[in-house]
Amino acid sequence: MSAHSHQHGPAQPGPQPLPGVDAIIAVGSGKGGVGKTTLAVNLAVALARMGHKVGLLDADVYGPNVPLMLGVNSQPRMIGENHIEPIEVFGLKVISVGFLNPGDKPVIWRGPMLHQIVRQFLGLVEWGRLDYMIVDLPPGTGDVALSLVQTVPLTGAVVVSTPSDVSLQDARKAIEMFRQMKVDLVGVAENMSYFVCPHCQHEIDIFSRGGAEKTAYQFGVPFLGSIALDPEVRKAGDGGKPVVLEGENSPHAKSIYDFARKVVERVGEIKASAPAGVIQIQ
Repeated sequence: MSAHSHQHGPAQPGPQPLPGVDAIIAVGSGKGGVGKTTLAVNLAVALARMGHKVGLLDADVYGPNVPLMLGVNSQPRMIGENHIEPIEVFGLKVISVGFLNPGDKPVIWRGPMLHQIVRQFLGLVEWGRLDYMIVDLPPGTGDVALSLVQTVPLTGAVVVSTPSDVSLQDARKAIEMFRQMKVDLVGVAENMSYFVCPHCQHEIDIFSRGGAEKTAYQFGVPFLGSIALDPEVRKAGDGGKPVVLEGENSPHAKSIYDFARKVVERVGEIKASAPAGVIQIQ
């Protein structure tokens, strides 16, 4: 796999930094259906609204929902022979398999092809200077996460879970996977943590509550906050206008902005504790 890599000096297969990209954050989960893409998209848009330069790489090749959630269906332009210009929307630079394979056709790919597409999305897309690149991983602990780690040095990973035991069982596997791959954990976020009754404002714990926070403490991993189960977040995502566009004072977006600020804080800590030159990219 290293035969075609653009390396200087002796050929050393291994992750190569992306020039101009300060931090690469993977958003993963042990299982599907926990709102991982919703959080990844809203995190990316929130960071852009907070004044950062942000890229969003949709690496969920099996279910690329990012185009729907951002209301984008255009095709990226080619620059020159083999470079791709990312789509720009809501202040983000975005690339997704969904742009290249629109509609309902499934993507049926084996491991080596997945590795290739991840490498191309990282190496051939003109990302420019970015403070943060958010990578939306497929659910589970498979090939795509492995390819990502082999291709670029990840700053850290966010694991998304709901509070239910079934979800937490898989979140623990995701935490262990990142640990085995020597990826720093930015932390664990609890999505669909509670539901606020629109009539009496009482908080109802539909999927139990607090399990992700407990799991984070058990594993010695930071807890990044609880995000409500909110029909407005779903509506906004289905409508192609992420809920964080409503601003930090929106009751529907506030917990996601709190989560985004914690991510920024944690990434700063990870980078500060990294050996000089490992993550800092000029």
